[in-house]
Amino acid sequence: MSPDWSEIFGITVSPLELIVRGTAMYLFLFVLFRVVIKRRIGSVGMADILILVIVADAAQNGMSGEYRSVSEAFILVGTILGWSMLVDWLTYAVPRLQKVLEPPPLLLIDGGRVLWRHLRHEFISQEELRSKLREHGVTDPGQVEKAYMEPDGQVTVLKKKS
Repeated sequence: MSPDWSEIFGITVSPLELIVRGTAMYLFLFVLFRVVIKRRIGSVGMADILILVIVADAAQNGMSGEYRSVSEAFILVGTILGWSMLVDWLTYAVPRLQKVLEPPPLLLIDGGRVLWRHLRHEFISQEELRSKLREHGVTDPGQVEKAYMEPDGQVTVLKKKS
């Protein structure tokens, strides 16, 4: 039995519809990740997770309805990756936009004093903070001049001078 090439590479849904669906899902998840969730402690950036989730969903036809062909998946995934690249380029080219889309570093420790309100705001437990401090060779928050949670979720530690 020979393959039905029109079903494998044909387009059964309007390319414009695929682009609109991909754009709508990207913008919804972009707002969700960058505005609502903002940041979490970890090494993978939110933009990376966003792309991974959307592309995985696109691969199983969740966003585009009942598409069947590879060509339609190519259009949808290309649209998603295109939006991601455009947003990355815009935040690079327009510094004001970066200030809106990337949260500023959050001060966690100031002068050896833990800022519990900031930890509560980001749902960071005391043990999670201590774990991040140990990664920097610090056993006591009193040894820290300043510690920040960076926009990518990493913790930067500036130790007190001896």
